[in-house]
Amino acid sequence: MQKTENRVAIYPIPIGAARQRDFILNVRPLGEKQWQEVGCYQVKVDMHDVRIASMAYFDFQGTVEVEITFAHFYSVYKVDIRPLALGIVPTVETKRVTFVLDKPVNLSIEFNEERFHNLHLFAGEIEEKPDKQGDNVLVVKGSANLGECVGDGVNGALDQMPEGRLVYIEAGIHYITECLWHVPSHTKIYMEGGAVLIGALVCEHVEDVCISGRGILYLAKFERFGGINGLRLSHSSNLTVENLMFINPPHYTIHLGDCENVTIRNIKSFSCEGWSDGIDMMSCRNILVEGGFLRTSDDCITVYGSRWDNRGDSRNIIVRDLSVWADVAHPLMIGTHGAHEENGDIIENILFENIDILEHHEYQAGYLGAMCINAGDKNVVRNVTYRNIRIEPFAHGKVLDIQVKWNKDYNPAPGKRIAGIRFEEIYVMSGTGEETSCIGGYDEEHRVEDVQIARFYRDGTKVENMEQANIKVGEYTKNVTFL
Repeated sequence: MQKTENRVAIYPIPIGAARQRDFILNVRPLGEKQWQEVGCYQVKVDMHDVRIASMAYFDFQGTVEVEITFAHFYSVYKVDIRPLALGIVPTVETKRVTFVLDKPVNLSIEFNEERFHNLHLFAGEIEEKPDKQGDNVLVVKGSANLGECVGDGVNGALDQMPEGRLVYIEAGIHYITECLWHVPSHTKIYMEGGAVLIGALVCEHVEDVCISGRGILYLAKFERFGGINGLRLSHSSNLTVENLMFINPPHYTIHLGDCENVTIRNIKSFSCEGWSDGIDMMSCRNILVEGGFLRTSDDCITVYGSRWDNRGDSRNIIVRDLSVWADVAHPLMIGTHGAHEENGDIIENILFENIDILEHHEYQAGYLGAMCINAGDKNVVRNVTYRNIRIEPFAHGKVLDIQVKWNKDYNPAPGKRIAGIRFEEIYVMSGTGEETSCIGGYDEEHRVEDVQIARFYRDGTKVENMEQANIKVGEYTKNVTFL
């Protein structure tokens, strides 16, 4: 078998992008002498007390060595590279840290137990760029020194091109004219590494759209109550979003409403405002969220029924192979919103699998739960599986919260029922901020039924009952079993 060549791809940070210089990050193919510097972007985290952290990315194949030193005086006594399940053990010196990577990873690197000024490192697989030559390609030129404009103004040119057209956005700063770019059907957008797009994208009443690349959507300068999402997918189908990074959208990173047949793969995002959720799905069908890293100051992943102009049930949703970090609220959330003015919605056939929960930091009593199902608005939530979920020590919250409830801040009516919920291979690392988890209904007519908990581990040891798992089973429940 031919040996894989060790190789690194580094992308420029364009002039005008928000950089952070806390760390000096270098990378090199294993066995080579020459280091290559990787620049860091500034990201804001945690709405409780907004602070500045760092983010960097590169691609590679084979095996590479990573080196981190410090721009200012810094003495290191402890380094955590998370998710801990990856088992990456660094070599630590007083002012230098090194480690080796042999597969793509999305990491938080924390020095001296500091989680708010840490380095987020996204090391991906080298990709094959699309060909930007040809009659069916619109190239948006990049510049290291001067911002270019893109947006709805190019749609007229796209209308003259056949379906399957490609918009190729080169490295550089790009401003979306009037902040929102409405992407037409049958269009591919590719952002090469080093491209920074200031503004947001909208796919509304469209089909067959692919948005991909190694670029960044930067929204840190927009105000919270403007309600701008990084990417809004609305009343649309057959959509693919891959490998993009989102820096500080004031509202959701990706908002899906009344969509079907959508793939969202390896998205990375940071937010620091109230209601700046990660990926929210309302009245959606046949959705795959796969890979990625979400650090948000509200829920990381949500699945709801009807809300706003999105109407109908949600079903057949898979979320897998990613890391979620909720500086506020829930990492994984189901059920709050639905068609309360009618007969509610059905939210069903949901799978969460192979997920690392890196933080859950919430003190409001009604909003706890790293894995949370709160059925409100007359909703029925059923057939939900959590499998191979790893929960690292968190600041404050519950491991799980399964309730039919009436949250009067958001629900005009309580939910109807929760049924057919299974937790299997749940790995919890105990922390000082953990409250007792709960499973409970609202009343005799609004119950939780048929919940199974199988192979639940705490600090590496399989536990045998609810008490050891720190779970309380409340009233109005039926067939809640611990296997």
